Amino acid sequence: MTHLKLMGHGYPPLLSHQIHGVWGSHGVWSSHPSPCPSFTFLRNRICGGNCSSPLAFQLLLHPWHHASLHVHSGGGGGFCLQKLHSLRFSRGCGRCLGGGRIVCKSAQLPSASSATAVMREDRIDKLVDRVETTSVVQDWEEEKEMRMVMKELVDHIVPEALAWASLNGLVVGDKSIKGSGTNVGLGMVHAPLSLFPTSFPQNAFMQAVQLATDFNILIDRVSQDTQFLQEALASTQKVDSFTARLLDIHSQMLEEGLKQEIQLGLHRSDYMLDMATGSLLQVEINTISSSFAGLGSLISKLHRYLIERYGDAFGLKVENLPENNAMDAFAEALALAWKEFGDTSAVVLMVVHKEEGNMYDQYWLALRLWELYPQKVIRRTLAEVAAEAKLRDRQLFIGEQAVSVVYYRSGYAPADYPSEAEWMARLLLERSSAVKCPSISYHLAGAKKIQQELAKPGVLERFMPDREVARKVRKSFAGLWSLEGEGSAQVIEEAISNPQAFVLKPQREGGGNNIYGADVSTTLRELQKDEEQQGLLAAYILMQRMFPTISSSYLLRNGIWSLEDTVSELGIFGTYLRNGHNVVLNKEAGHLLRTKVSNSDEGGVAAGFAVLDSPYLT
Repeated sequence: MTHLKLMGHGYPPLLSHQIHGVWGSHGVWSSHPSPCPSFTFLRNRICGGNCSSPLAFQLLLHPWHHASLHVHSGGGGGFCLQKLHSLRFSRGCGRCLGGGRIVCKSAQLPSASSATAVMREDRIDKLVDRVETTSVVQDWEEEKEMRMVMKELVDHIVPEALAWASLNGLVVGDKSIKGSGTNVGLGMVHAPLSLFPTSFPQNAFMQAVQLATDFNILIDRVSQDTQFLQEALASTQKVDSFTARLLDIHSQMLEEGLKQEIQLGLHRSDYMLDMATGSLLQVEINTISSSFAGLGSLISKLHRYLIERYGDAFGLKVENLPENNAMDAFAEALALAWKEFGDTSAVVLMVVHKEEGNMYDQYWLALRLWELYPQKVIRRTLAEVAAEAKLRDRQLFIGEQAVSVVYYRSGYAPADYPSEAEWMARLLLERSSAVKCPSISYHLAGAKKIQQELAKPGVLERFMPDREVARKVRKSFAGLWSLEGEGSAQVIEEAISNPQAFVLKPQREGGGNNIYGADVSTTLRELQKDEEQQGLLAAYILMQRMFPTISSSYLLRNGIWSLEDTVSELGIFGTYLRNGHNVVLNKEAGHLLRTKVSNSDEGGVAAGFAVLDSPYLT
């Protein structure tokens, strides 16, 4: 038996590993309940040489103390420890293992090794990727040479990827060029992307896919419970002016008796595979402006193209890439909503920002809607809607053009309403008979406070009476806590004393809003200072912090690549359309993987934190 012990202090002392080189992509974690959670990782073949016996890697997590990694070798073959450097050991968070060391002890070391070897993690170079599936790296000098070979190969592949992205519209506005966010075709640059897909367990991917239709139904049912929405958001309304304005519109619709018979949802539910629990956990569900159905479909196509050409060198197969038709699925949902509205002369109105670096993701959707159906899309900002829109017997017109569907790609953040004109435009759109995506009730149903309320015992089950469905959905919930009411004082104190285990979330969308690490303690202490400040706690929720497995990825921004330690977040799109009591459409609608450097807290691509990626199922 080989014993590897990594010494370090801090919470949580998370450790992840991936096998590179000839051993291929990693397998699947399985968890076992115990005081110290244990995760077992199996590979049937550890190398292409004599090591044919199964190995088990057991990771013991001891909160606040240390982490031990035990490597067990089965009979009939030794563990080639000279290849130890081709196992990657990475931090689960930025504070866990700083200054730690890996101590390797074995009674059966190959002759090339002594009884004890001590290596500091910061001295372990970037790992070699395989060039051929049969390659075996014999020593450090050979690995150094292989790294040079891989750099040359990647330098060759990057221009191929950039050419494909440019020729196929996998582009965004170049922020360094003035006007690139307002003038179509000016200052385009490839979208931030991962050069190759990132490994993701197939069972976890399928779990997320199968949840899509359930979450579509959940959002629809919550949106129809006006009392629940109003009561759940009442305390937030008092301290968050943005939520208050949205609730005001919702209340006004109720007072005027205006119902939205046709409800359209274009959703994206985001997940992380949490290494600490071994569970797939939901980060959030987006009900407004769920982006990257367009570019997300293209990154899947780019990865398929690159693997077809270069996959053998990296041990990758196209069969492991799931199909991704998110762009066409969103176009289908918009077309069906247009059809249900019943006015063939009407158009789809896309409500956009004045300046939008991600406009090409939006234009792709408009193009596919025209190519497949065809239906016309017009673009307006909320300010332009305020100036041009009018209602005739509740039917919406922009100028003299009738509108059947209003699709929001803005309107989700306070900055989208710089004046009262934008709020009046939102109210006018909501009063119209046009199909809104989302309606004000769908928008509110996606609030983080609603996500936290649904996690309370019995609340989810109120909307999902089928016990098996409710169990399946609840299994994906992370820990979620209110900062007001019974039990809140205890969880606040726990978050102050152990901030690394929590994320503090305001009622905001769009990335860059959440609070992490020591800032969680600082913010909570500030909010507790006096009674007036304490009321502001209602503007936030606390969520369990997730620690996904760390991978190595080639990230490409502005034509320059780098090999980085990364973590990923899986988004599953869903489309839903209901006309009265008739459910016209309820589908899982494709996926998006967003990957970021492992030491970054936030993860939005449009916000500049992450890159577009796709899953490689293992």
